[in-house]
Parts: sequence; C-alpha cells; structure tokens
Amino acid sequence: MEILAFGVQADEKPMIEKAFEGHHDVRCLGVFLTEDTAPIAAGYEVISTSVNADLGHRVLQTLAAGGTQMIAQRSTGFNNIDLEVAERLGLTVARVSYYSPYSVAEFAWTLAMTVNRRIVRASNRTRDFDFRLDGLMGRDLRGRTVGVLGTGKIGEAFTRIAHGFGMNLLGWDVVENPACVGLGMQYVEKERLLAEADVVSLHVPLLPSTQRVIDAAALRAMKDDAILVNSSRGGLVDTEALVGELRKGRFTGVGLDVYEAEAGLFFLDKSLEAVADDTLARLVTFPNVVVTSHQAYYTVDAVSQIIDTTVQNVLDYTAGRRGENVLVPRASENAS
Repeated sequence: MEILAFGVQADEKPMIEKAFEGHHDVRCLGVFLTEDTAPIAAGYEVISTSVNADLGHRVLQTLAAGGTQMIAQRSTGFNNIDLEVAERLGLTVARVSYYSPYSVAEFAWTLAMTVNRRIVRASNRTRDFDFRLDGLMGRDLRGRTVGVLGTGKIGEAFTRIAHGFGMNLLGWDVVENPACVGLGMQYVEKERLLAEADVVSLHVPLLPSTQRVIDAAALRAMKDDAILVNSSRGGLVDTEALVGELRKGRFTGVGLDVYEAEAGLFFLDKSLEAVADDTLARLVTFPNVVVTSHQAYYTVDAVSQIIDTTVQNVLDYTAGRRGENVLVPRASENAS
C-alpha cells in the first residue's frame, strides 16, 4: 500500500521514507492538507497530515468520498480535527501522543533568553559592525520567579531547566505534578502567578477551557517588565490584546513560536507576498518580540519519535489493531 503524507518538510522527507521502508511505500508532499489539496488524496486509503492541516468537516468529507479510511496525524495536538465528523464518516484517526518534551521545553527557554538578552538586536548590530551595548542590557534569571501554566511532560521539563537557573517556581494546572512539587514549585491561582512571575510560559493544550487563557485581563495582570513565552498553541493568547499592551511599552520581551492565525502562513515562504494579517504584521515590528514558525518540536530526536510513532500507528491500522494513539477507532469498533 502507498501512504500519502501531506505537509512534509524537506528535512523530514528522507526520515519518513526510511521509516516506512520495508513496510509501505510513501509519497511525500510539501503542500499542506486544505480544501484545495484534499482531492489529491483520492485513492489513498491512508494519509498522514501535519499539525497545520485543515481537517474540518469539508476536508474530511472529501477524503472519505475519495476512499481515505485512515488519517495519521504527525502531532500531539488535534484541535484541527473534527473528530465527531470523522467518526460519523467512518474515518480512523490517530495521533502522536508523546515525543521528546525537551525539544519544546528547551526551545521555550531559548525564546525567553533571546528576548531577555536582546540576542536578535545584538546579532543584527554586529552584522553591521556596530558593537555598542546600548539597549542590550538583560537580567539574571537566578532568584527571579517563573510561572508555568501547564505542568505536564513539557511543563515539567521546562520547570527542571528553571530550577537549574535557580528560579522561584510557580505553577498552574488542574492537577499538580509531584515531580514539579519536588523541585519546589508552588501551585497557585492563575491571577497570582501572572502578578508575581517575571517569566510566564504556556504549556497547556488548546481546549475550550484554555482558549485565550492569556486574554486582555491576564495581560494587564502581568508585570510591566515580564517575559511571555508561548510554544504550545497560538489560540492560548489573544494576540490583538497583546499588541495593544506592547504598544503601551509593556513587557521586557515576548517569544512566540505559535500564532492563533498561523494556518496558511507558518511553514510557508511568504517573503515575496503582502501578508494580509495586520495583527501579525504589527506584532513582528516590535523590537522586544521574537516570532518563530512553530519550530519548537523540530529536533532530530523529536521528529524521529514523531515519525516512528506515525509508522506504528499505520502498521496498527493495517494489522487491525487498535493502538494507544487512536482518537477515532475503526467504524467496526465503534459499532461494537
């Protein structure tokens, strides 16, 4: 059987092909799954998609009509998939429930340190042989307070790094993580965390309960000189409200690896086009803001785990097994 993989980056293509070798053939496409590209999947029983794929009801209907029966998403998040429609259409859906949490946690700290120590500004200056230090002063992290919203595997890894820096640890989650408590983390209400933290980092999944968890009120509650980092999902932050606060001169820095309207932008080359997203265009102009294109997970270690798990999900499907990563089982399983 030949698998069709959408949204494959150049670095990923040889890794995916090698992982499927000896099991199934795989056709890798650089284009992302959208309403326009969904017809390409006609005749493919199994497809694989990336995190920014459009798997709403229209796309799912097109896939089902073309003969697709199984979707293997190469990500942990699945807020882009209409699971109810997939189940109704008899589509099996699987995801990657786990990969290296260190990839994202380390990148979140990379963003925090980049804005704290003004690395982008310093690099741009030295390229022009401007070696002044004016405007490049940062702050020690030791002894300061970090607030971690979401203390699962990634939040825990992020917390361990913060503990290594010698920071005071505040956490917010529905369930306390004993490992974080063991590091000295104090779990508090979100309002207190925002008011006291010098660094606020988001590691919660995007759910109805966490949609824009950092809204206008939350932003106002943060310290004027705080650092905000989001390496989870763009929908956790009200970006327009964030731009409004930045225009007031607030925050030492903001590091964003995700953006709530990133679909159709991130992972693509838009350098020769006029970007119509006014909010994003304004956001990237602030000197204390760093925006990256959803690359926190993008390490050899994490991507290898994601691909290996995706291959296993496909093998489970073709063997008639229900793996641990299944979000929507086979129609026959639902019927039983």
